[in-house]
Order: sequence, then C-alpha cells, then structure tokens
Amino acid sequence: MKLLLSALTLLVTFSIPSFAADEATQAVEAIGKINGIALACQQPALSSRARNAVQTGAPKTRAYGEAFENATNAAFLAQGKGVCPSANELSAQLGAAESALSKAFPAR
Repeated sequence: MKLLLSALTLLVTFSIPSFAADEATQAVEAIGKINGIALACQQPALSSRARNAVQTGAPKTRAYGEAFENATNAAFLAQGKGVCPSANELSAQLGAAESALSKAFPAR
C-alpha cells in the first residue's frame, strides 16, 4: 500500500504543470524588458516612461521590484546581440505593456 501511495504521489507531482508567473508579475516583467531595451538602445524618454509606469502602477514590493530589475538587466544584456527597434515600435510595445499592467492592478 505504501508503495502504491508513493507511486501515486510521484505521478501527481510530475504530471502537474508548473505555473508561470502570475499576470501581475508578467506585466511588471514585460515593462522591465522594454526598459532594458530602451536603455541599451539609448531611448531615455521610453526608459523613463517605463520606470514611471511601474512606480505608479504596481505595488511597491520587493518581489515586483526584483522582477522589474531582473527583466531590465536580462533585456539590456540580450539587446547587445540584436538590432534596436525603432522608437515608435518600442513605444507601441510599452503602450501594450502599460495596458496589461493597468489590468493587473486596476485599483491603482
């Protein structure tokens, strides 16, 4: 019986899909990614807009701050390997990310 229970426990443990970050964290990370690209591509106005969106649109918690910073750093480093998007394209991406952030934190 113990063997059967152990086998079922392992089966359930490995068959449950791992869940991605919640919607709010994904929204903060998306803006962090855009911030990193804006920094790497020398778009200070868009970087400022991205930081402001997170500062005013998300709760000031360590988890969200770390999500933003980690996404910013990863995107900044990765951008060195690619071509910079146009300011208009990056602005449009930021607009979509700001909308997602507003949906994730509607009361703010």
